[in-house]
Amino acid sequence: VQLQASGGGSVQAGGSLRLSCAASGRTSSSNVMGWFRQAPGKEREFVSFITWTGSATYYADSVKGRFTISTDDARNTVYLQMSSLKPEDTAVYYCATAPYINTRPSLYNYWGQGTLVTVSS
Repeated sequence: VQLQASGGGSVQAGGSLRLSCAASGRTSSSNVMGWFRQAPGKEREFVSFITWTGSATYYADSVKGRFTISTDDARNTVYLQMSSLKPEDTAVYYCATAPYINTRPSLYNYWGQGTLVTVSS
């Protein structure tokens, strides 16, 4: 499985961005797509996941109500719509796949290269 994340950039607080993650070579080991983020000096943290069917989604409390995850199964692409962005959302965002739903980075088996999101106050 190969993942290509894109869509990062610099925005002011309160702004919006949409991240994309294009997947190729999907298998049964990639039933779930997750987004994680890592700020400088911090550990990688879970943001959201979704099943390719869209039947299950989950968000970290820190982004609930502001971020929306979705899939386009025909395009093999997962999106993360981020709204009401805050400076604390600044991080490198990674997409990853897992065989089943979970929030632990260690259980995600394939990772994209990351895309930087910078939110200024």
